[in-house]
Amino acid sequence: MQYDNSYRATFLSRPNRFIANVLLDGKPEVVHVKNTGRCRELLLPGANVYLEKSGNPDRKTCYDLIAVEKGARLINMDAQAPNRVFAEWVGAGGFQEGLTLLRPETTWGNSRFDFYWEASNRRGFVEVKGVTLEEDGAVYFPDAPTARGVKHVEELCACLEQGYEAALFLVVQMEGVAFWAPNDRTHPAFGTAVRRAAERGVQILAWDCKVTPDSITLRRPVSVRLHGVQENLC
Repeated sequence: MQYDNSYRATFLSRPNRFIANVLLDGKPEVVHVKNTGRCRELLLPGANVYLEKSGNPDRKTCYDLIAVEKGARLINMDAQAPNRVFAEWVGAGGFQEGLTLLRPETTWGNSRFDFYWEASNRRGFVEVKGVTLEEDGAVYFPDAPTARGVKHVEELCACLEQGYEAALFLVVQMEGVAFWAPNDRTHPAFGTAVRRAAERGVQILAWDCKVTPDSITLRRPVSVRLHGVQENLC
């Protein structure tokens, strides 16, 4: 996934979930934040951030905030990127061999899953989640309570009962992490739902990404730890 017109800026503040104040070429600028999550550990005053210039002249903000430096680590925080990089990866031959169909935004039961796929006599659903919360080289999801996320995981279990395959796919929006785990401290119900889903046969997959100021690409699998990680943060 490639961005056009990438610019480096300095983060100043975030008045609400949707906008941020930055310093771009020495001048203050209000930009759109492409992630409504908390991101408290990322968007700190003085942090280097990366912006993409919008091509829409009618927008109130001219730039989108897409990535941030956290120490030596560059983290993509565009909430729309995970689905796009997953679809690109699948299109290049990843995920399932012999894929004949990949359909985004498919409704089943009481949920709309990110992707529905078919391959020969197999079929299944995938729910994709972006991961930006990192501490000491490990990554966690969610960074805020997500009742919707719990519902999606429970619906993935229901798919199995109807003969579908099901997967929760965590796109880690950075590279070189030790493992992914559910953030039980922030939302224990999500961790419980994920562990139950894994026991019932839902695939829990995590991949990290190669991230640059103007691109993000799926890179390689990340270890998943569902038990014994209770010291997570936030």
